[in-house]
Amino acid sequence: MNFHDLPKQPSIFLSYWNVGKLLYGALLLFIIETLFYYVKFNESLIDGNWYIILFWLWCLLFSFIHMFLVMADIWSRFQNYKRAKDQIFQHGFKTKIAINYTGSKCQRMALMAAAKELGMDKEVQRFYEKLGIGWYHFIPKFMLKDPLFFFRSYFWSRTFLERYYAPKFDFRNQQKALS
Repeated sequence: MNFHDLPKQPSIFLSYWNVGKLLYGALLLFIIETLFYYVKFNESLIDGNWYIILFWLWCLLFSFIHMFLVMADIWSRFQNYKRAKDQIFQHGFKTKIAINYTGSKCQRMALMAAAKELGMDKEVQRFYEKLGIGWYHFIPKFMLKDPLFFFRSYFWSRTFLERYYAPKFDFRNQQKALS
């Protein structure tokens, strides 16, 4: 594959959106939840019942922390997207590459966004269909296989702490230069 064969490349902001649009919905819900729990927590402070205060404080902290976890998840999926895009551009669509991104809906969305920008989204879709993965498979496989996933380092490193990936190719500028 070469730069002449690529579809028009979207802006970096549109790519970031396409990779994490499901997670942006979750982020919005956690923001709304945090505001709701903040109001309830303040109301409970006036009432003075310690059990209720602790309940609303726990809810507030839970949703507040999740906002940052979702943002880290979005960032990590964008790293997956950049890596997948480079790999597909270099080697074409290979099941060996795609299998690395089947673990969660968000990882599959990152791969799909990269493949779509390279004009190979049909191959990825056929691959998912062959594996029996549908659009409705939201729960990551590792959560079903390992109920104690929250305490495993692979969960934290693959979900929230993906290392920065410097892309090997500048698709947008290469395409502009060829125009």
